[in-house]
Order: sequence, then structure tokens, then C-alpha cells
Amino acid sequence: MRAFAELYATLDETTSTLAKREALAAFFRVSPAADAAWAVQLLSGGKLPRMINSSGLRDLAAEITGYPAWLIDESYAHVGDLAECLTLLVQPFAEATQSVADADVPLHQWVERIRAAALQPEEQRREWLRTAWLELPHAQRYALNKMLTGSLRVGVSARLVHLALADATGLEVERITERLSGKWAPSAEAFTALVDPSLRNESGPRTTPYPFYLASPLDNDATSLGEPHEWLAEWKWDGIRAQLLRREARVVLWSRGGEKLDGRFPELELAAAALPTGCAIDGEILAWADQQPLPFIRLQPRINRLKPGPKMIAQTPVRLLAYDLLELDGVDWRTRPLSERRQGLENLLAPLGATSIGISAKLEFQDWARLSEMRDEARDRGVEGLMLKRLDSMYRDGRRKGDWWKWKIDPLGIDAVLIYSQSGRGRRAGLHTDHTIALWQDGVLVPFAKAYSGLTDAELLELDRWIRAHTVERFGPVRAVEPLQVFELAFEAVQPSRRHKSGVAVRFPRIVRWRRDKTAAEADSLQGLRDLAGLTVDG
Repeated sequence: MRAFAELYATLDETTSTLAKREALAAFFRVSPAADAAWAVQLLSGGKLPRMINSSGLRDLAAEITGYPAWLIDESYAHVGDLAECLTLLVQPFAEATQSVADADVPLHQWVERIRAAALQPEEQRREWLRTAWLELPHAQRYALNKMLTGSLRVGVSARLVHLALADATGLEVERITERLSGKWAPSAEAFTALVDPSLRNESGPRTTPYPFYLASPLDNDATSLGEPHEWLAEWKWDGIRAQLLRREARVVLWSRGGEKLDGRFPELELAAAALPTGCAIDGEILAWADQQPLPFIRLQPRINRLKPGPKMIAQTPVRLLAYDLLELDGVDWRTRPLSERRQGLENLLAPLGATSIGISAKLEFQDWARLSEMRDEARDRGVEGLMLKRLDSMYRDGRRKGDWWKWKIDPLGIDAVLIYSQSGRGRRAGLHTDHTIALWQDGVLVPFAKAYSGLTDAELLELDRWIRAHTVERFGPVRAVEPLQVFELAFEAVQPSRRHKSGVAVRFPRIVRWRRDKTAAEADSLQGLRDLAGLTVDG
């Protein structure tokens, strides 16, 4: 645990991607396989069973320290990170009880202890954690708390972990990424196999997804890409990115996030049963009816239901629109040019006819001006913009600039009023960065969105000072402020929502401008937002 705690501290103290990569590689070179396996899992976003919830952790800290609950909560609001706050609060009491440090316990054994403790009754879990907090040195207690709260985010992506593993082992990063695809279970044996250069092929047909190839955002117009005839254009669908693998006796469906989707979309599995074995396709799962996509919000209930019933399937039908062929007849096609993969995909899906699996249509255009006109039609079609893919491109892994681009439509925008604000977390602790924004309705400001990004560092500091000086009421860490500041908010889409007081929900809201030139009375209304999105009052 000591080595992992030191690694985490190093990662936390630097913003340099290269320094993080070097620290990770150094750790993987010398760590026992079982510890390295769990470091891969945890730093790539994997989480342990939730042993005690956040309020229970704060209660335990209050019990150990004797501090009142309000002081614990105020400390949390000030520090902005629960794991760090608990570590600091307990430190003086741990120092008073610690004797000579015990022998270092490996990371994988700490993981086993956490998993075992999570199965115990609550009182035993609390007593186990109390002992751990008081016995562990500061850095290790901090690492433990990070694991317990599931917040190991430290500026390390799964891709960076893969690159560091490649540096440490000499394996190609593509091989590392492929072996970690799907539900990789950390263990000493799994890590040994992960970095074994002699293992060249999977034993039998793979049932895990291939690493997904991701497009980069196109900030300029498409004329910068060269000749139009070198590119394939498709709509950018707003659904769930997924891979479908057809195996001898089954269909396997994976999300881009590595979640197995088997059972959630039975109509897709039924349609895929007609495909030949030994094929894999990449595409987008969409809520779909009347030959067109439905809003993403319609798809969400299907995502959350492991086994949907007939009523839900009828209410929200889905379709998989395929746009790439990764494997055919058990042969990996990813290194073939897109033009060949696309033809193979069309040949593969043609016999299916009208089913729940179709192909993402190619858009015909002669020049970039015509394609730009088609992009302007995207919102009316219920899509996010365009995808542009070079016809001679291979199917790679991760986000690689140059061959695949997403050319999204310009966001919608509206002027709204700040009414509540809350301190941020982590590096933004102490600054009010989480803002609730409202629009007018019948002379009353009604909250409709929360925005967390878009202001510069200087604007954040200025706004934080203003919020503190113009607070009219406090609800724990949340401050109600005088409704005076107007911000231009950008978002991708507006949908009716019964869960929100405003009756609408906006997608990916962010602040794009501080409207110092406008008074709150000049901000927009909820009806204006509905008109912007073409919604009726009842949705």
C-alpha cells in the first residue's frame, strides 16, 4: 500500500501528463503483479464495493474527533474533497495513537480487506475502518479514503494507464488496450497474462469488445480536410455507442464504457441471430420510431433496465445503426481501409432486410459547401451533426486526430439568471463554481439547469467574490444569491421532463458568456426556451 500511496501522491502533485506517465511506468516495472493489477483497475476508473456511504464516513469522523457534525460539513465544504477532508481531520488523533508502523501491507491485500469488510454488519464495518484510519500513516490513509469514496480521479485516463503499461513492458499499446477491453478482472494471473509478450492470440473467439476508435472535434469548417471525394460523411447519431459480436451460439453487446448490454435490448439480439457467426460491428443504439431517431431522453429508461418488459419495449423501440465492420468470418478487418470495411458491412447487413439492425446512411455531397448545408439540417433531423471519416483510414483505438472527425452543429443558447451557487470539489474547492440558472415564468425565476464550466479563472474568482458579498440565504454548502447576474448558457438540446420543476431538461449546459450588459429583467423566459426547441407547453 505504501508504494501505491506514494504513486498516488506523485500523480496528484503534478499536472504534467509526461510526468504522470513516467511515474505510472516506474510503478508497473517494480510492483508485484497483484498490486499492479489493482492499480490498473483503480486508476482506470474501476471502483470497489461501497462499504460506508459519505454521510456514514462523516459520522465516523465526528465520532473519532469529537467535532460536531456542522464542523465536519463546513470542513468538507472548505476542502472540497471528502477523502482529503477525512484524512486531515483524523490525522492528529492517529498520531496520538500510532506506535511503530507495522510491516507494509500490499495493495491487493488492502483491496481484499475492503471487499471482506463490505460484507460485514454495519457496526463491524465501522470498527474496521476506525482501526484502519488510526493505524495507517497519512499518505496511506488518504489513498484508502480515495478507494472507499470511489474518487481516485487524479488526471489519469485509461489511455494514459495503457501507455504507461506499454512503456513498462515494451508491448504495443494497441495490444494492451485490446487485452483490457471489456470486463477485465484484476488479479496476479490476469496482470501476468496482460503483459506477456508470448500471448499473441485469444484462445477461441473473443467475447470482449475491440478498443473503440473515437473521433476528434472539428473546430474549423471542413475545407481544411482537403478533397471531398476522400471522405465518407454520415450523420452523428445521438445514442449509445456499441459493438455487437456474433458468436457461435450467442450475441454479445458491449457499450463504449465497457458495460455488457446483453438482455437490455432483446430485439437487437434477435435480429443479430440472423448474422453469420464470427462477425463484429460498431454502431449506435438509438431510440427509433417511424423511420427516425427519438430524443436521447427516450432511450434512458431502456439503458437502466436490465430486462425490459414488453410494455417498455413497445413504448421505446430501439435500432442499431451500424457504421463499421471490425471482424468477418473470424478475421480481424480493422487494418483494412474504411472503403473496404464499409462495402463488407453493406454486404453483411443486406440480407437482414427491415429489422432492428440497419446501416448508417452515407451522405452524398460533391463539395464542402453542400455538406455544410446538410449540417445545418441536423437539428431538424434529431441528430448532433456530421461524422467525417477518411475512406482510406484504418480502425484504430482511442482518439487519434487526422482520420475521423465529428462536426457538430452549433449549440442552442439562451440568457438566464444565476440564483444559487455551490462550492466546487477537488482543485476547485473553496470557489463557487456549481451554478443553478433560472428563467422567467409568470414573473418568477424558475430553475432549469446547472452549469459547471465556461468561465475563465479570472471570472471564477470575480464571481466567487460577488457571490459571497451578495448571498441572501444559505442551505448548507448552497448559497442563494441576489438574482442580478445574467449568463448566456449554451446546450445541445431541450427535452420535456416531468422530473424538473421547469418541465424541461437541457443537454450538456455550460456558460459561454457573462452578460454584464444585461439586467436580470432582460433575461429570457421558459416559454422562449420552449419556442427555441419547438416544444409545446405540455411537452
